[in-house]
Amino acid sequence: MLEQEVLAVAQAAKNASPALAQATAQERNAALTAMARALRDRSGAIVAANAQDMDAARQAGTKESLLDRLMLDEGRVMAMADALEDLVALPDPLSRVFDSRTLDSGIQLSRVAVPLGVVAVVYEARPNVTADAAGICLKSGNACVLRGGSLAAKSCAAIAHVLHDAAVSAGMPAGCIGIIESTDRAAADVLMGLRGVVDVLVPRGGAGLIAHCVDCAKVPVIETGTGNCHVYVHSTADFDMARNIVVNAKCRRYGVCNACETLLVDEAVAERFLPELFGMLADKGVRIHGDELACKAALAAGEKRLPTDAALQVERASERDWEMEYLSPDLAVRCVSGPEQAIAHINRYGTMHSEAIVADPKLPEGAAAIERFVNEVDAAAVYVNASTAFTDGGMFGLGAEIGISTQKLHVRGPFALEGLTSYKYVLRGSGQVRA
Repeated sequence: MLEQEVLAVAQAAKNASPALAQATAQERNAALTAMARALRDRSGAIVAANAQDMDAARQAGTKESLLDRLMLDEGRVMAMADALEDLVALPDPLSRVFDSRTLDSGIQLSRVAVPLGVVAVVYEARPNVTADAAGICLKSGNACVLRGGSLAAKSCAAIAHVLHDAAVSAGMPAGCIGIIESTDRAAADVLMGLRGVVDVLVPRGGAGLIAHCVDCAKVPVIETGTGNCHVYVHSTADFDMARNIVVNAKCRRYGVCNACETLLVDEAVAERFLPELFGMLADKGVRIHGDELACKAALAAGEKRLPTDAALQVERASERDWEMEYLSPDLAVRCVSGPEQAIAHINRYGTMHSEAIVADPKLPEGAAAIERFVNEVDAAAVYVNASTAFTDGGMFGLGAEIGISTQKLHVRGPFALEGLTSYKYVLRGSGQVRA
């Protein structure tokens, strides 16, 4: 029975949780080192399992951006191993003491970090999440139950088994890294209903997956949100800087949640700024979904293109385009009257993930726009004169992450080690009783 299969994996994690929480930092780090070594040693088997997933995905007509997320090669497996070793170098999240003082009663109070317990992670076609989630959970003393998407089923299972066996061989309790191998969608529903066994659920994927988990879970959910991210080019921006930021934010990788999906440009500079940028984006194969002024700029850009250049792909934007997380070589472009309209657009259509402004801080109007943007935009990460591509636990110095949290409770932004801990109060007395 499906219910029994899922419960068995989750209960094994629950049983492993107390011993894992008591493991020393040195023991957990030794397990992470063993896990990294096992990934490298078994990379051939992992890539072979991934090839089966890739073949099945292509036959199913999966779009290229998802295939990019799904694909593993030797280099990506090595990167997963490197990420586990990066975790070893990070401070132990369980060694933190947040508060320590003596109460009027003479009792010594301290507030100390503790693991969450059993963390369930439900995700889509990103097999590298298997290693990231397992590593972060183990480093923070949490047992984990992983449920990857059906497209990546063989890849996720191969990685999880390699990691579990390596962790156990290094002294961690059996069941500390569990994987739900069933591709039946009902398996995820069973998992998110295991109140009393699973302590927290982390969905990582598209808006549909996250909404389903929020609506159906009986256990606490920490959302890792979708990324309708914006770059706003203010009238004072350095054009070369702005173009490089936009191209990097959009084109570095199309299928990631921190990719720029909408460009906002001040109307005052749109006709001078956009044509050259559109040529750069055309060379990358990006399709433009623009408002009236943006389309006019695209016509000007097209007149400057050579017959041998890549053709500009342009269409009028609809309301749906402002809402889209494309995860593809598509970019919505809107021209705005200034910071007030740009901020209003972002706060209406954005997903509170990552937002950027490009402006000159040396000019009074640029500095004012920057401060207003930073203070008024509602997002987990707000950038000034930098690409949104940096929203990543590794880039923030936090190590590997489960995802980017766009909610405001418990954790926000890169969801890394500290986000997988809570705290408890420890009170040491000498016989005190309360009158």
